[in-house]
Amino acid sequence: MNRAQLEGPVVPRVGMTVDIHPRELPIALIGAAGGAFALWADVPADIAIPVALLIVLDIRVRRWRRRT
Repeated sequence: MNRAQLEGPVVPRVGMTVDIHPRELPIALIGAAGGAFALWADVPADIAIPVALLIVLDIRVRRWRRRT
């Protein structure tokens, strides 16, 4: 038996990584202040909190493909 038969077929592997990092301090403060202001102005929390998190956090979604 050769090595290719032992390892199986060579197919590309597809994956996804999600990187979440806090942004720089001034932008994070602006996002937190905006979220607090929205809650103070009686905006529903299920709208205000995700929007504030999108401002405060740097979220990157990357798809990758690798040959094995």
